[in-house]
Amino acid sequence: MRDTLKTAYIIAKREFAAYFATPLAAVFLTIFVAATGAFAFYIGGFFDRGQANLDSFFAYHPWLYLLLVPAVAMRLWAEERKSGTIELLMTLPISPLEAILGKFAAAWAFIGLALLLTFPMWITVNVLGDPDNGVILTSYIGSFLVAGAFLAIGSFISALTKNQVIAFILSATVCFLFVTSGMELVQTALRAWTPRLVADAVASMSFLTHYEEITRGVIGAGSIVFFVSLIAFALLANAIAVSQKKSA
Repeated sequence: MRDTLKTAYIIAKREFAAYFATPLAAVFLTIFVAATGAFAFYIGGFFDRGQANLDSFFAYHPWLYLLLVPAVAMRLWAEERKSGTIELLMTLPISPLEAILGKFAAAWAFIGLALLLTFPMWITVNVLGDPDNGVILTSYIGSFLVAGAFLAIGSFISALTKNQVIAFILSATVCFLFVTSGMELVQTALRAWTPRLVADAVASMSFLTHYEEITRGVIGAGSIVFFVSLIAFALLANAIAVSQKKSA
């Protein structure tokens, strides 16, 4: 296990550095920071609320991730398959699991960097008032976990196709279903033609439900287990998909 993690770490460092070899990193980071700020100030009414908190800032993160995270995830494996470098990668003395963990860790760290760059928002709200910094910290953790779940799903879907556009669309669609599964509109429609047990099961898979719980300052074991389990399951499915490609 130690060797697996060591190899994954080496791959992650290489992949993370690769993001900054092209304009992709600058474009993504700029868009993310600008979009989160714009949503908080102009749509969320940050100043109009008259409250020293970042509720309007974190409220839109899952929706921004629907576009931005699949854009990062779509290239993880689809690009490798399209260019044929996946065959070369699979001939190296590394396991599919090591490659998957390395790529995923690099992409998640990259998104984490984007989150870190929004730190001036935290400073600003402390200058303007006396916010609950514990809630802000847990909100950052929740946002990072949501991004990781989106990314794991996108990585798995990326391994299924050579087309990055298809990978992007499918990833965004699946993540959208996870985000909206607990919304009242969806639940009302489900309860109209399915047993309540089924509707409740679908609601329990909602990213928003678990995310909103964390952003209230409550890091419940259930929400942490949900996100970690989903990430692990998606990466396992990713490993199976890549292993089949290796054996093909």
